[in-house]
Amino acid sequence: MPRLMTFARRLIDGWALLGGGLLALLVLVNVWTVVGGLVGMPFTGDFDLTQICVAAAAFMFLPYCQLHGHNVTADIFTAKIGARSRRILDAIAASVALGFAAILLWRMFLGLLDQKAYGLSSTILQIPIWWAYLPIVISLALLVAAALITLADEIRGRS
Repeated sequence: MPRLMTFARRLIDGWALLGGGLLALLVLVNVWTVVGGLVGMPFTGDFDLTQICVAAAAFMFLPYCQLHGHNVTADIFTAKIGARSRRILDAIAASVALGFAAILLWRMFLGLLDQKAYGLSSTILQIPIWWAYLPIVISLALLVAAALITLADEIRGRS
């Protein structure tokens, strides 16, 4: 089990880095669009790519944030409580995150199947919409794993 958790942690970290790389490529596309527009060679379909890539990248960061405790918290309310109480609250938060991640994974997977069946595609580049769902579903599966890891860490008393 420790090796599996170590693998999952590395996978989650790598997935977040891939999301950052995706955003970096998107920045280059948008620079190309602006500069190319000035010289008569714009990037056609930049809006399609921006919509798809930003949505995918945002989901790609969620497992990392859960795993490393970088989600938004209201520390002002818990600043003066003891370590045991904080661990209990963190375990509850990890349980809630696990529940929401599982529901989102389930519904997003069904959405992927629906989009594939409908055959919709983006306006300019004609990219099938369901392709955007693939990294999102993977991200949500990793979010489930991250929530399980953080819950296990809180139960064992390690955070």
